[in-house]
Amino acid sequence: MKKILLIQTGGTIAMQAQLDGVVLDPDRWSNQLYKQIPSLNKIADINVEPLFFEDSSDLHSYHWDSLLNLIQHKYTQYDGFVILHGTDTMAYTASALSFGIDGLDKPVILTGSQVPLSGIRSDAQRNLINSVEIATSDLTEVAICFNDHVYRGNRATKMSVGDFDAFATPNYPTLADIGLDIDFHRKNWLNAPTNCLNNGPSFHSGFSGDILVLTIYPGFQNNQLDSISLKDIDAIIIRAYGSGNFPIKGEYSWIPFLHRCKDNNLITVITSQANYDAVNLKNYSAGRTALDIGVLSSGDMTLEASVTKIMWLISAHQDNHESNLQIAKKFQESLRGERS
Repeated sequence: MKKILLIQTGGTIAMQAQLDGVVLDPDRWSNQLYKQIPSLNKIADINVEPLFFEDSSDLHSYHWDSLLNLIQHKYTQYDGFVILHGTDTMAYTASALSFGIDGLDKPVILTGSQVPLSGIRSDAQRNLINSVEIATSDLTEVAICFNDHVYRGNRATKMSVGDFDAFATPNYPTLADIGLDIDFHRKNWLNAPTNCLNNGPSFHSGFSGDILVLTIYPGFQNNQLDSISLKDIDAIIIRAYGSGNFPIKGEYSWIPFLHRCKDNNLITVITSQANYDAVNLKNYSAGRTALDIGVLSSGDMTLEASVTKIMWLISAHQDNHESNLQIAKKFQESLRGERS
């Protein structure tokens, strides 16, 4: 029987219902979980690691480092890992972990729930059982298992607040779907790594927090952009319209701001407010101007993948004294299957 490490980080799945809402209650959550262990132990030999208990909206890059360090420390002891996590930032954590582990050859599965485990109509038990079973498979990716679907972690985004079907990968098919049986779509999986057969995967913690994400909307004027200090910023991610469009006329033009970003030696990325399909800066004059300035396209990456990837690249490669051009080149490559 395979050994699985179940890592608790908090989130709705660990909350307890009260008259005035829900609260995180680690002790009561543990009691609830242990009641589930007999059925789970029919699938795998499970150990539980309560790493931290937080609402996922309070998670930051140092929490990703804690997860990476724990998985690295326990890696040879287990056949797979299941991380219980809040849904709000689950896609960010999944993306970050995918970039932080090079040569992953075991499943790392994130899951959670829309209703606390203690709730009568909770989706927690089903998600937990499914995730443990997926963690015993030969999937070699960081993935999200939710509502009978398995998604590549760095392709996933949260789509719904109130539906059990909370996640999707708009620009990539599922890795598996779960019904009476588990239908594994192996053609969609990353190839099993060959570079870690002797020494195992390499772990790279550290994520730069000096990132600014801006969303374009009608009426966003130049004077608002001028008020933004770029002094301590390493990278700007701009959520533009459609395939990368943005205003270019008069007081609403973003062109002067893009030049200011270039003058401050910032890595600047354009992504889209649309979930489906890809940014193509060659389609329209605004995008072509941005390309001439040196702005990068996020392609079909999610916002979560774009943010965590650039944070990881800046942190990982500043230590190697790599230039922005080298970082930009790697950003536009598919490192972990995050872009087409």
